Amino acid sequence: MKITVLHSKDALEPPVDPLLDQLDAALAANGHTTRRLAVDDAVQPLIDGLTREQPELVFNLAESFRGKSALESNVAALLNLLDLRYTGSSPAGLILAGDKTLTKKVLAFHGILSAKFATMYRGQSDWVGDIKFPLLVKPPQEDASLGITQKSIVNDVKELLDVISSTQQEYQSPVLVEEFIDGREFYVGVIGNSKVEALPIIELDFSKFPAGLPKIASWEAKWGDDGDEKGAQFEGTKSVFPTDLSEDLAAKIQQVAIDSFQALRLRDYARIDLRVTAAGEVYVIEANPNCYLEQKSEFATAAQKGGLEYPALIARIVELASARYSR
Repeated sequence: MKITVLHSKDALEPPVDPLLDQLDAALAANGHTTRRLAVDDAVQPLIDGLTREQPELVFNLAESFRGKSALESNVAALLNLLDLRYTGSSPAGLILAGDKTLTKKVLAFHGILSAKFATMYRGQSDWVGDIKFPLLVKPPQEDASLGITQKSIVNDVKELLDVISSTQQEYQSPVLVEEFIDGREFYVGVIGNSKVEALPIIELDFSKFPAGLPKIASWEAKWGDDGDEKGAQFEGTKSVFPTDLSEDLAAKIQQVAIDSFQALRLRDYARIDLRVTAAGEVYVIEANPNCYLEQKSEFATAAQKGGLEYPALIARIVELASARYSR
Protein backbone atom coordinates (compact mmCIF):
# COMPACT_ATOMS: atom_id res chain seq x y z
CA MET A 1 0.00 0.00 0.00
CA LYS A 2 1.19 3.51 -0.80
CA ILE A 3 1.07 5.54 2.43
CA THR A 4 1.75 9.22 2.99
CA VAL A 5 2.95 10.01 6.51
CA LEU A 6 1.48 13.41 7.32
CA HIS A 7 3.30 15.17 10.15
CA SER A 8 3.71 18.57 11.74
CA LYS A 9 6.52 20.74 10.41
CA ASP A 10 8.34 20.90 13.75
CA ALA A 11 8.97 17.14 13.64
CA LEU A 12 11.83 17.90 11.24
CA GLU A 13 13.36 20.66 13.37
CA PRO A 14 16.24 19.87 15.74
CA PRO A 15 16.08 17.65 17.65
CA VAL A 16 14.49 15.59 14.87
CA ASP A 17 11.61 13.44 16.08
CA PRO A 18 12.68 9.74 15.92
CA LEU A 19 9.04 8.75 15.36
CA LEU A 20 9.21 9.43 11.63
CA ASP A 21 12.08 7.00 11.02
CA GLN A 22 10.52 4.42 13.32
CA LEU A 23 7.19 4.66 11.55
CA ASP A 24 8.78 4.43 8.09
CA ALA A 25 10.66 1.29 9.17
CA ALA A 26 7.55 -0.33 10.67
CA LEU A 27 5.45 0.41 7.60
CA ALA A 28 8.20 -0.91 5.31
CA ALA A 29 8.41 -4.08 7.41
CA ASN A 30 4.70 -4.57 6.72
CA GLY A 31 5.23 -4.22 2.96
CA HIS A 32 4.10 -0.60 2.50
CA THR A 33 5.85 2.21 0.64
CA THR A 34 5.90 5.60 2.34
CA ARG A 35 6.38 9.26 1.55
CA ARG A 36 6.48 12.07 4.12
CA LEU A 37 4.56 15.30 3.86
CA ALA A 38 4.84 18.13 6.38
CA VAL A 39 1.89 20.27 7.41
CA ASP A 40 3.29 23.76 6.91
CA ASP A 41 1.76 27.19 7.48
CA ALA A 42 -0.09 27.27 4.16
CA VAL A 43 -2.97 25.17 2.88
CA GLN A 44 -2.21 25.09 -0.84
CA PRO A 45 1.16 23.28 -0.63
CA LEU A 46 -0.53 20.65 1.53
CA ILE A 47 -3.34 20.20 -0.99
CA ASP A 48 -0.84 20.06 -3.86
CA GLY A 49 1.30 17.47 -2.11
CA LEU A 50 -1.61 15.21 -1.26
CA THR A 51 -3.12 15.56 -4.73
CA ARG A 52 0.21 14.80 -6.37
CA GLU A 53 0.92 11.72 -4.24
CA GLN A 54 -2.63 10.25 -4.30
CA PRO A 55 -1.86 7.93 -1.38
CA GLU A 56 -3.96 4.88 -0.68
CA LEU A 57 -3.84 5.85 2.99
CA VAL A 58 -2.62 8.86 4.97
CA PHE A 59 -1.00 8.10 8.31
CA ASN A 60 -2.09 11.25 10.09
CA LEU A 61 0.44 12.44 12.68
CA ALA A 62 -0.41 16.14 12.31
CA GLU A 63 -0.88 17.68 15.78
CA SER A 64 -1.44 21.28 14.75
CA PHE A 65 -1.73 23.75 11.89
CA ARG A 66 0.24 27.00 11.87
CA GLY A 67 1.55 25.96 15.26
CA LYS A 68 -1.92 25.92 16.83
CA SER A 69 -3.18 22.72 18.45
CA ALA A 70 -6.75 24.03 18.23
CA LEU A 71 -6.56 23.76 14.41
CA GLU A 72 -5.59 20.07 14.43
CA SER A 73 -9.10 18.98 13.48
CA ASN A 74 -8.96 21.08 10.31
CA VAL A 75 -6.21 18.87 8.90
CA ALA A 76 -8.48 15.82 9.20
CA ALA A 77 -11.33 17.87 7.72
CA LEU A 78 -9.16 18.69 4.71
CA LEU A 79 -8.41 14.99 4.24
CA ASN A 80 -12.16 14.39 4.22
CA LEU A 81 -12.68 17.10 1.59
CA LEU A 82 -9.98 15.54 -0.57
CA ASP A 83 -11.71 12.15 -0.20
CA LEU A 84 -8.58 10.59 1.27
CA ARG A 85 -8.45 7.67 3.65
CA TYR A 86 -6.52 8.33 6.86
CA THR A 87 -5.65 6.88 10.25
CA GLY A 88 -6.95 8.18 13.53
CA SER A 89 -9.86 10.25 14.65
CA SER A 90 -12.29 12.28 12.56
CA PRO A 91 -12.65 16.08 12.84
CA ALA A 92 -15.56 15.53 15.25
CA GLY A 93 -13.50 13.38 17.58
CA LEU A 94 -10.53 15.74 17.42
CA ILE A 95 -12.77 18.70 18.29
CA LEU A 96 -14.48 16.94 21.20
CA ALA A 97 -11.23 15.69 22.70
CA GLY A 98 -9.18 18.74 21.71
CA ASP A 99 -11.29 21.18 23.69
CA LYS A 100 -11.12 20.07 27.32
CA THR A 101 -14.29 22.01 28.14
CA LEU A 102 -16.27 20.12 25.50
CA THR A 103 -14.65 16.89 26.67
CA LYS A 104 -15.96 17.44 30.18
CA LYS A 105 -19.48 18.24 29.01
CA VAL A 106 -19.65 15.11 26.84
CA LEU A 107 -18.23 12.90 29.58
CA ALA A 108 -20.70 14.32 32.10
CA PHE A 109 -23.58 13.45 29.76
CA HIS A 110 -22.34 9.86 29.71
CA GLY A 111 -21.92 9.71 33.50
CA ILE A 112 -18.11 9.65 33.36
CA LEU A 113 -16.32 11.55 36.12
CA SER A 114 -14.04 14.52 35.44
CA ALA A 115 -13.08 17.37 37.75
CA LYS A 116 -15.71 20.03 38.46
CA PHE A 117 -14.87 23.12 36.45
CA ALA A 118 -15.53 26.65 35.26
CA THR A 119 -14.58 28.39 32.01
CA MET A 120 -13.85 32.08 31.74
CA TYR A 121 -12.73 34.57 29.11
CA ARG A 122 -12.18 38.29 29.43
CA GLY A 123 -14.41 38.64 32.43
CA GLN A 124 -17.22 36.50 31.03
CA SER A 125 -18.16 33.08 32.40
CA ASP A 126 -19.21 30.41 29.93
CA TRP A 127 -19.84 27.91 32.70
CA VAL A 128 -19.33 28.05 36.45
CA GLY A 129 -19.71 24.88 38.46
CA ASP A 130 -19.68 24.49 42.23
CA ILE A 131 -15.90 24.30 42.58
CA LYS A 132 -13.56 24.67 45.52
CA PHE A 133 -9.85 25.26 46.08
CA PRO A 134 -7.24 24.09 45.29
CA LEU A 135 -7.85 24.72 41.59
CA LEU A 136 -5.90 24.02 38.42
CA VAL A 137 -5.90 26.72 35.73
CA LYS A 138 -4.99 25.83 32.14
CA PRO A 139 -5.74 26.64 28.50
CA PRO A 140 -8.43 24.22 27.27
CA GLN A 141 -7.12 23.61 23.74
CA GLU A 142 -3.41 22.93 24.22
CA ASP A 143 -1.70 19.57 24.56
CA ALA A 144 1.60 18.18 25.91
CA SER A 145 0.96 20.07 29.19
CA LEU A 146 1.50 23.40 27.42
CA GLY A 147 0.43 26.16 29.78
CA ILE A 148 0.50 23.94 32.87
CA THR A 149 3.16 24.80 35.46
CA GLN A 150 3.38 24.69 39.24
CA LYS A 151 1.92 28.20 39.22
CA SER A 152 -1.21 26.73 37.60
CA ILE A 153 -2.24 25.32 41.00
CA VAL A 154 -3.96 28.11 42.96
CA ASN A 155 -5.20 28.16 46.54
CA ASP A 156 -7.04 31.46 46.87
CA VAL A 157 -8.92 34.09 44.86
CA LYS A 158 -5.91 36.39 44.36
CA GLU A 159 -3.78 33.59 42.90
CA LEU A 160 -6.73 32.50 40.77
CA LEU A 161 -7.27 35.94 39.22
CA ASP A 162 -3.54 36.43 38.60
CA VAL A 163 -3.16 33.08 36.80
CA ILE A 164 -6.38 33.54 34.81
CA SER A 165 -5.11 36.92 33.61
CA SER A 166 -1.64 35.68 32.63
CA THR A 167 -3.02 32.56 30.91
CA GLN A 168 -5.55 34.56 28.87
CA GLN A 169 -2.88 37.04 27.86
CA GLU A 170 -0.43 34.35 26.75
CA TYR A 171 -2.85 32.07 24.88
CA GLN A 172 -5.60 34.49 23.84
CA SER A 173 -8.22 31.88 24.61
CA PRO A 174 -10.75 30.99 27.30
CA VAL A 175 -9.35 29.58 30.51
CA LEU A 176 -10.37 26.29 32.08
CA VAL A 177 -10.48 26.28 35.88
CA GLU A 178 -10.99 22.90 37.48
CA GLU A 179 -10.73 21.30 40.87
CA PHE A 180 -7.37 19.70 41.53
CA ILE A 181 -7.86 15.95 41.89
CA ASP A 182 -5.38 14.55 44.36
CA GLY A 183 -4.57 10.95 43.52
CA ARG A 184 -2.55 8.54 41.42
CA GLU A 185 -2.21 9.28 37.71
CA PHE A 186 -2.68 6.62 35.05
CA TYR A 187 -2.45 6.46 31.25
CA VAL A 188 -4.52 3.92 29.35
CA GLY A 189 -4.08 3.29 25.65
CA VAL A 190 -7.23 2.32 23.78
CA ILE A 191 -7.26 0.69 20.36
CA GLY A 192 -10.05 -0.44 18.06
CA ASN A 193 -13.31 0.66 16.47
CA SER A 194 -16.28 -1.73 16.48
CA LYS A 195 -14.37 -3.81 19.02
CA VAL A 196 -12.40 -1.63 21.43
CA GLU A 197 -9.79 -2.84 23.90
CA ALA A 198 -7.69 -1.16 26.57
CA LEU A 199 -3.93 -1.71 26.70
CA PRO A 200 -2.09 -2.44 29.96
CA ILE A 201 -2.23 0.45 32.43
CA ILE A 202 0.76 2.75 32.89
CA GLU A 203 1.19 4.92 35.99
CA LEU A 204 3.02 8.22 36.20
CA ASP A 205 5.08 7.61 39.33
CA PHE A 206 5.61 10.73 41.46
CA SER A 207 7.51 8.97 44.28
CA LYS A 208 10.70 11.01 43.64
CA PHE A 209 8.93 14.29 42.89
CA PRO A 210 10.26 17.34 44.78
CA ALA A 211 8.72 17.53 48.24
CA GLY A 212 6.11 20.22 48.80
CA LEU A 213 5.07 20.60 45.15
CA PRO A 214 1.64 19.52 43.88
CA LYS A 215 2.03 16.28 41.97
CA ILE A 216 0.99 17.27 38.45
CA ALA A 217 2.25 16.37 34.98
CA SER A 218 3.33 19.95 34.32
CA TRP A 219 5.33 21.27 31.40
CA GLU A 220 8.41 21.15 33.66
CA ALA A 221 7.74 17.54 34.64
CA LYS A 222 7.44 16.47 30.98
CA TRP A 223 10.07 18.65 29.32
CA GLY A 224 12.39 20.03 32.05
CA ASP A 225 16.18 20.10 31.78
CA ASP A 226 18.71 18.73 34.23
CA GLY A 227 20.24 20.91 36.90
CA ASP A 228 17.39 23.19 37.89
CA GLU A 229 13.99 23.07 39.59
CA LYS A 230 12.34 22.13 36.31
CA GLY A 231 14.83 19.32 35.93
CA ALA A 232 14.02 18.08 39.42
CA GLN A 233 10.38 17.76 38.40
CA PHE A 234 11.36 15.95 35.21
CA GLU A 235 13.71 13.60 37.06
CA GLY A 236 11.09 13.09 39.78
CA THR A 237 8.58 11.36 37.50
CA LYS A 238 8.70 8.14 35.53
CA SER A 239 6.22 5.93 33.72
CA VAL A 240 5.84 2.46 35.24
CA PHE A 241 3.52 -0.52 35.06
CA PRO A 242 1.75 -0.59 38.45
CA THR A 243 1.84 -3.88 40.31
CA ASP A 244 -0.42 -3.08 43.27
CA LEU A 245 -3.78 -2.49 41.57
CA SER A 246 -6.54 -4.91 42.40
CA GLU A 247 -8.14 -6.71 39.47
CA ASP A 248 -11.39 -4.86 40.11
CA LEU A 249 -9.77 -1.41 40.15
CA ALA A 250 -7.64 -2.15 37.08
CA ALA A 251 -10.73 -3.31 35.20
CA LYS A 252 -12.62 -0.19 36.31
CA ILE A 253 -9.82 2.12 35.10
CA GLN A 254 -9.66 0.37 31.73
CA GLN A 255 -13.44 0.44 31.32
CA VAL A 256 -13.56 4.19 32.04
CA ALA A 257 -10.91 4.66 29.34
CA ILE A 258 -12.92 2.61 26.84
CA ASP A 259 -16.15 4.43 27.72
CA SER A 260 -14.43 7.80 27.26
CA PHE A 261 -12.98 6.74 23.90
CA GLN A 262 -16.42 5.79 22.65
CA ALA A 263 -18.25 8.78 24.17
CA LEU A 264 -15.86 11.20 22.43
CA ARG A 265 -16.25 9.43 19.06
CA LEU A 266 -12.57 8.59 18.81
CA ARG A 267 -11.25 6.15 16.22
CA ASP A 268 -8.44 3.64 15.79
CA TYR A 269 -6.30 4.58 18.80
CA ALA A 270 -5.99 7.09 21.63
CA ARG A 271 -4.59 7.51 25.13
CA ILE A 272 -6.85 8.42 28.04
CA ASP A 273 -5.27 10.12 31.07
CA LEU A 274 -6.94 9.52 34.43
CA ARG A 275 -6.57 10.12 38.15
CA VAL A 276 -7.76 7.76 40.87
CA THR A 277 -8.48 9.07 44.35
CA ALA A 278 -7.79 7.25 47.61
CA ALA A 279 -11.51 6.38 47.64
CA GLY A 280 -11.18 4.61 44.28
CA GLU A 281 -13.00 7.25 42.21
CA VAL A 282 -11.74 7.34 38.62
CA TYR A 283 -11.56 10.80 37.04
CA VAL A 284 -10.71 11.48 33.40
CA ILE A 285 -8.09 14.23 33.03
CA GLU A 286 -8.06 14.36 29.25
CA ALA A 287 -8.23 12.29 26.08
CA ASN A 288 -5.43 12.22 23.53
CA PRO A 289 -6.62 11.11 20.07
CA ASN A 290 -3.87 10.28 17.59
CA CYS A 291 -1.51 10.09 20.57
CA TYR A 292 2.28 10.02 20.28
CA LEU A 293 3.49 6.73 18.78
CA GLU A 294 7.25 6.83 19.32
CA GLN A 295 8.58 3.43 20.41
CA LYS A 296 9.32 4.59 23.98
CA SER A 297 6.02 6.43 24.39
CA GLU A 298 3.50 5.24 26.94
CA PHE A 299 1.16 4.01 24.21
CA ALA A 300 3.74 1.93 22.33
CA THR A 301 5.25 0.61 25.57
CA ALA A 302 1.82 -0.49 26.80
CA ALA A 303 1.07 -2.14 23.46
CA GLN A 304 4.32 -4.08 23.69
CA LYS A 305 3.43 -5.16 27.23
CA GLY A 306 0.13 -6.37 25.82
CA GLY A 307 1.84 -8.45 23.13
CA LEU A 308 1.95 -5.99 20.21
CA GLU A 309 5.52 -5.32 19.14
CA TYR A 310 6.03 -2.03 17.36
CA PRO A 311 5.65 -3.20 13.72
CA ALA A 312 2.54 -5.15 14.73
CA LEU A 313 1.11 -2.10 16.50
CA ILE A 314 1.55 0.08 13.41
CA ALA A 315 0.11 -2.69 11.23
CA ARG A 316 -2.90 -2.86 13.54
CA ILE A 317 -3.56 0.88 13.22
CA VAL A 318 -3.31 0.66 9.43
CA GLU A 319 -5.65 -2.34 9.46
CA LEU A 320 -8.21 -0.54 11.65
CA ALA A 321 -8.22 2.55 9.46
CA SER A 322 -8.41 0.57 6.23
CA ALA A 323 -11.30 -1.51 7.53
CA ARG A 324 -13.35 1.63 8.20
CA TYR A 325 -13.24 2.51 4.50
CA SER A 326 -13.94 -0.97 3.15
CA ARG A 327 -17.55 -1.06 4.33
